[in-house]
Amino acid sequence: MPKILYPLLQIFGNIILKPATSYKNPVLASRQAKLALYRESLFDKTIYMDCDICLLSPIDEVFDYLDEADLLVTEDVQPAIAKAGNLLRVKQDILLTLQSVGLPLNKNSIQYNGGFIAFRKNSTNYEFFQSFKKYFEIVVANQNVLLLKDQGAFAAAVESVRPKIKTLSPIYNYLDKWKDVYAIDKPIKVMHCTYPYRPQYAKNVTRSLLTRMVDRTAKIFLPNQLNNPWRLK
Repeated sequence: MPKILYPLLQIFGNIILKPATSYKNPVLASRQAKLALYRESLFDKTIYMDCDICLLSPIDEVFDYLDEADLLVTEDVQPAIAKAGNLLRVKQDILLTLQSVGLPLNKNSIQYNGGFIAFRKNSTNYEFFQSFKKYFEIVVANQNVLLLKDQGAFAAAVESVRPKIKTLSPIYNYLDKWKDVYAIDKPIKVMHCTYPYRPQYAKNVTRSLLTRMVDRTAKIFLPNQLNNPWRLK
């Protein structure tokens, strides 16, 4: 977000802005910000959401769920790590490749979508985020075979630390692109607006001339998931 807009957020009084780690590679910077969640959070209970998340209704109950678990997560649309070809740079045996670089994963390991994570401050989660950081460093060190994604490191930390996890319904991390995969019977609460599914569509806002102009311009100037060159490096 441009610094010129910071005062617009800070007038609410309950907004705390913190600088994120800066890297030439913005994808790596976003991953490093996620690794710092436990250290940077000032609260006993924290909900993290990617910047392309759009809330469609209140989610206060999530804080209550944290009374029952260390971590709240949602599964990826393709949850089995053994089938997570999206983590690899080259086509080869997925599980064997992940194990060969030092990630303690097995055929039962689950790939979680890191766009929505809730956690509480305790010794288990302190250890979990330490492990998450350690295993992500392995991912970064093996860019010849792995893409710069955090799901493998997250799953490895889960296998290593074994925190108490509560898996939430996809209504808390809904990607319209995969709507045919989901089996849900409740209203969507959290829309993950990966391009081209923009927030104004998620909220069904009447499309004004301004939103149409912004949307058309975004397609030209902003890289999306498919053509962002940093995702291929």
